[in-house]
Amino acid sequence: MPIRCEIVSQDRMIFEGDVDTVVLPGAEGEMGILPRHAPLLTTLKFGVIKVRSKGKEEVFTVSGGVAEVQPDIVTILADAAENVEEIDVARAEAARERAEKYLAEGPPPDSDAYLKMEAALRRSRLRLDAVRRYRGIGGPRTTLSPTTEDEE
Repeated sequence: MPIRCEIVSQDRMIFEGDVDTVVLPGAEGEMGILPRHAPLLTTLKFGVIKVRSKGKEEVFTVSGGVAEVQPDIVTILADAAENVEEIDVARAEAARERAEKYLAEGPPPDSDAYLKMEAALRRSRLRLDAVRRYRGIGGPRTTLSPTTEDEE
């Protein structure tokens, strides 16, 4: 018996279908959801959602949001989400470089612009990390930390 999964971002439906399992980055850590799961509501961290059905796995990046789990459906309302197969690597690299440059020479760390650019950097690093991990494209894995990567 499958469980229904819906992943919705602010602008579109990302995924909809019956699946065997859903693995998502909950606020308290990664959690696996199976059919007939107990009801649950959680916030989502930046991370990866894995949806498995009939031996196939689809992977999505998620940049925050909430997930509601009911025994027969998982509804994920994401701040931003994207299928890893659809990520434009060149665009993500350009966004990462732009954000790193802006943060290196930009406004003070307590400004709204700085915080927005820091979030953009985290999103671009998440996207690039997911592409490297799940599509095997690119070089070494990046870290998701917005401040320590350049220091390592």
